[in-house]
Amino acid sequence: MNTETIELLSSRELDKMRQAGRLAAQLLEHLEPMVKPGVTTLQLNDEAERWTKAHGAKSAPLGYHGFPKSICTSVNEVVCHGIPNAKQILKDGDIINIDVTPLVDGYHGDTSKTFFVGTPSPKAKKLVEVTQECLIRGIAEVKPGARIGDIGAAIQEYAEAQGFSVVRNFTGHGVHRIFHTAPEIPHYGKRGTGKRLRPGMVFTIEPMINEGTWEVEVLDDGWTA
Repeated sequence: MNTETIELLSSRELDKMRQAGRLAAQLLEHLEPMVKPGVTTLQLNDEAERWTKAHGAKSAPLGYHGFPKSICTSVNEVVCHGIPNAKQILKDGDIINIDVTPLVDGYHGDTSKTFFVGTPSPKAKKLVEVTQECLIRGIAEVKPGARIGDIGAAIQEYAEAQGFSVVRNFTGHGVHRIFHTAPEIPHYGKRGTGKRLRPGMVFTIEPMINEGTWEVEVLDDGWTA
């Protein structure tokens, strides 16, 4: 990730980002009815790839630093970057995060959503609800003149008050023509620290919240965390 220069996008470029983000959101809406017991994560991947191509875009994750599939499917204890496969069959009570990034006219629309498969346990439901609220609180801090640390602090304060921990190994990031670039957006931190936010910055906020410790382990495939 380029951690030096934070590019400020023009109005035209921001419109391109909105177009890419809109297609990413529509892709998740398209996949949602498929998220049910008996479906494999590979089926979700293949449909995402087909739909993305049909809409004139490319799946940016495919081949990115060697990533083998078009989307990330992270089930239950997997925090992020799960690799879709034919042997992973969704079952009632699972939670799955689907992370998509269509590349539209040179710009990346990077977003994800966590879905319940069937009926979630109260424990799983609370985890997802707390994480959603963390996202809302992080976004609320985004305004010109605020600092990057304000975003992480808002997320960390709420998550820890609810008895959860914030993953520190992965962050939000700048995104535009480049998939991952400056600035890094930690989901923890102190208010009043970090770079100031300026008009034209574009970045992701993607809080990852754990029931236990914030630490994670990357599996031997080099991706699944």
